Amino acid sequence: MQSNDTVLTQARAALSQVPYQGRQLQPAIHLRMSDGALILEGEVGSIVEKTRAAAHVRRVNGVTAVIDHLRVADGAVPVGDGALRDAVCERLLNAIDFRNCRICARVKGQVERVREAVGAEPDDQSGWIEVAASDGVVTLRGSVISLSHMRLAGVLAWWSGGCRCVINEIVVAPAETDRDEEISEALQLVLETDPFVDASCIRVRTEARVVTLEGYVSSEGTRKQAERDAWYVQGVEDVINRIVLQS
Repeated sequence: MQSNDTVLTQARAALSQVPYQGRQLQPAIHLRMSDGALILEGEVGSIVEKTRAAAHVRRVNGVTAVIDHLRVADGAVPVGDGALRDAVCERLLNAIDFRNCRICARVKGQVERVREAVGAEPDDQSGWIEVAASDGVVTLRGSVISLSHMRLAGVLAWWSGGCRCVINEIVVAPAETDRDEEISEALQLVLETDPFVDASCIRVRTEARVVTLEGYVSSEGTRKQAERDAWYVQGVEDVINRIVLQS
């Protein structure tokens, strides 16, 4: 077993290979070990840099788990904790896929129920989600019925104004085996939920956690939005955007 110092040295070397605004990504990130897990802290410019940093260190020999607490600076307008928490709750409330979930908010250390599950019977309910926010970081806890629902909740948090990091601790019950197909299904659900994207025009493939987008859209903004949605999906390590513009 390698020592923590050796693992940290190798992780820093891996980060030095990731481009960061013309410099190197590694100096912007603080690394530390805790109970065998490698923790990433600091600030990066975009969700792309955040995802690639975590992917690179995950491949380092001796790294058994990665806890990604990197914050994204790109376009994040600071908002209060309450405003961010309420924005995430609102998105969850409006998402049809969570209509049978109980939605809660953690306010000053106390859990407040925002909405009970719509289903009147226990068999109709599909879990619960608790939302907390602190200094631009959204933490999600709870239990949902599928990996796609877990990932969709994370993306909805990312879509909320002022969000700089999402810590998704939602569990899936009953547990599911995570495969490339699960990532594709989750991204398809995200694209269907995004009002700025026509999901019927986009095809999603995932291989070894690398997502490939194909299809056609009418504007460059929509093309970029679909790619951004893919980067937000938990478990994605890279995105290849082959969507073409069609007038």
